[in-house]
Amino acid sequence: MRTSSSNTLSVAIPPHHALPWLVAMAFFMQALDATILNTALPAIAGDLQRSPLAMQSAVISYALTVALLIPTSGWLADRHGSRRVFIWAVGLFSLGSLLCAMSNSLAMLVSMRIVQGVGGALMMPVARLTLLRSYPRSDFLAVMSLVTMPGLIGPVLGPLLGGWLVTVASWHWIFLINLPIGAIGIAMALHVMPDLKAEYHTFDWRGFAYFSLGLVLLSLALDLMGEVEGSGRISLLAALLGVLLMFAYVRHARQASHPLFDLNVLKIRSFSIGCLGNVCTRLGTGGIPLLLPLMLQVAFGYSANLSGWMLAPVALAALSVKPLVTRWIPRFGYRQTLLCFSVLTALSIALLALIHASTAIVWMLPALILFGACNSVQMTAMNTLAVADLPEQYTSMGNSLLSVSQQLSISFGIAVASTTLQLFHRGGSTLPHAFEATYIVLALFTLFASLIFMHLHKTDGAGRRQRALASQ
Repeated sequence: MRTSSSNTLSVAIPPHHALPWLVAMAFFMQALDATILNTALPAIAGDLQRSPLAMQSAVISYALTVALLIPTSGWLADRHGSRRVFIWAVGLFSLGSLLCAMSNSLAMLVSMRIVQGVGGALMMPVARLTLLRSYPRSDFLAVMSLVTMPGLIGPVLGPLLGGWLVTVASWHWIFLINLPIGAIGIAMALHVMPDLKAEYHTFDWRGFAYFSLGLVLLSLALDLMGEVEGSGRISLLAALLGVLLMFAYVRHARQASHPLFDLNVLKIRSFSIGCLGNVCTRLGTGGIPLLLPLMLQVAFGYSANLSGWMLAPVALAALSVKPLVTRWIPRFGYRQTLLCFSVLTALSIALLALIHASTAIVWMLPALILFGACNSVQMTAMNTLAVADLPEQYTSMGNSLLSVSQQLSISFGIAVASTTLQLFHRGGSTLPHAFEATYIVLALFTLFASLIFMHLHKTDGAGRRQRALASQ
């Protein structure tokens, strides 16, 4: 184990009063970027001379990069200092945004999204870790409440801003908008971000290689399945190699003194069910934010601006039910909440299949609102369940592994949704009918996830339930 020469405990250094606002700005920039792109994908596809149905790699590449690099964030901050790593992260995110706006091909766009993802993977985990070390536990929840508010607004503003920018300017501005925010963030970080270091172990590079390459191959296998005809063998080979690498990681982790992730944390039932539920549920729900704007613009002929407005009810419904979750879960428990809302979320996705080009907007709203609300409750419940029973020695590692599973499930969900859509479309279905069939398949995936939550006990998650709910 090595020890840094800088301050390990930040409580000896009073935090700057603007530190939470700096972290909130970073949270907003990342949350906005996660939702602003989907509305603009058809316009980007037209400019890059690609099919709008083949643009999922621009979204998957970012989510997968974030998932793979999250485990390095804490180690890098401990070794190089929180201020330096945070400034690197914001700088890389901003540089990636600029290069995305300059992209003239899908390959270049995907590559620059990876650069963005490197910054995104370090930005929020390091910022959250700095807050945790800069404030006493008694103040931490109040600080996090302030920080997460912009992150909740981002998904509401993202589709509206994306559609408006594409309509009045061009798709390039959905990336360029990050540049002034990033510049302000770097300037603030130089003055208000403490440069904290801590003791650190030698990083598990071997385990990281097994884990990362395995997940990349599994994601690639899902993505290739719907790309071109005849790619089935390549997809199967990628999946097989990915599984073998994941088995290699499991074997390595059992022998390593300081593995990337201690597999003993998976023996905690509420944690393993929360993470597995995240992955399985988002196989059904993760692709909906991609499918909806594609359906509205490509299949129904809506403008990007109107498409953005149609997605706003989803985000507003998700935001509005957040306060209610803190009442439902203590009253009904995680098991009943997750079982109930798995079924309701599946129903809401199936209702999306009933939307046609001739459907009046007023009749689309109930399905969109139901999906936003039910999916929000389910995600909050799964995330808080995963960390509710973690003992102190697994808190940091558990949070990191949960974040990885969340990002991975997003990339897997997008890959499954886009692959399913393209398979139906290539099979002879018209585009509207392909969307209908895809929604039904995704609803079944979501319904299947309820079988996982049946393994919960009534008391699972009760140990630290209130603290877990308050941190969401």
